[in-house]
Amino acid sequence: MKDKIAFAIGTWFGCGYMPAARGTWGALCALLLGWPLVRFAGFLPWHFGALALLFTPPAIWAATRVAERVGRKDPNLVVVDEVVGQWLALAGASVLNWKSVLAAFLLFRLFDIWKPAPVRQLERLPGGTGIVADDLMAGIYAALVLWAAGWFNLY
Repeated sequence: MKDKIAFAIGTWFGCGYMPAARGTWGALCALLLGWPLVRFAGFLPWHFGALALLFTPPAIWAATRVAERVGRKDPNLVVVDEVVGQWLALAGASVLNWKSVLAAFLLFRLFDIWKPAPVRQLERLPGGTGIVADDLMAGIYAALVLWAAGWFNLY
């Protein structure tokens, strides 16, 4: 039963089984869940930071367990790390509108793929901690750029 829960969380309820660009799909799925929270539940940017923090421990647990079960250090079917990283990126917005959400997505994917220091170094942490930590750092970078852009009213 624990493996089923770990795979559900780790693949973000199946998003990790997409045939290509799984990280991108994971980030998009985070936004697909996030947008209704903004529109109908009144979520503000800081709520996504709180969600990211709340989901980080289960994300690390699930990523560790899935990695152990499939026998790979960072299996590409694990996308919960992109979900928490994307939510953290949204936390940097001054307002949540289509421009800031698109910018958060593009910035997060840029930093997640580019992996500037210390993003790449965080991948070396053991187990699910390394799988998730690098995406959290990419999310922090994206949030900082988004915050600066909002400060200058660019969206």
